[in-house]
Amino acid sequence: MSGKASHVSALELRKQLLIAESELNRAHLSDEWRKMTAEITDLADWAKTTAVWSSSSALLMAGLAAFRKRSVVVAREKPSWFQRVSEWLQLANSFWQAFRRSPK
Repeated sequence: MSGKASHVSALELRKQLLIAESELNRAHLSDEWRKMTAEITDLADWAKTTAVWSSSSALLMAGLAAFRKRSVVVAREKPSWFQRVSEWLQLANSFWQAFRRSPK
C-alpha cells in the first residue's frame, strides 16, 4: 500500500512541477510579447518623425528654390522694399507652418 501511495504522490508532484513550468513559460512569452510591441511602437514613432522631417525639409528646399528663381526674375525689375519684405514674410510663414506641426 505504501508503494502505491508514494507513486501517486510522485505523479502529483510531477503534475505540479509541469504546471509551474507552464506558468513560467507563459510569463516569459508575455514579457517577450510586451518587449516586441514596445520596439514596434518605437520604430513606428521613429518612422513618423522621419516622415515629418523629410516633408519639412522638402518644403524648405522647394521654398528656397522658388524664392531663388523668383529673385532672379525679379532682379531685372528692381522690386520695392515693400515687395521684398512681403516675399520674406510669405516665405517665413510657410516655414513656420511646416515646422510648427509636431509629430504625435
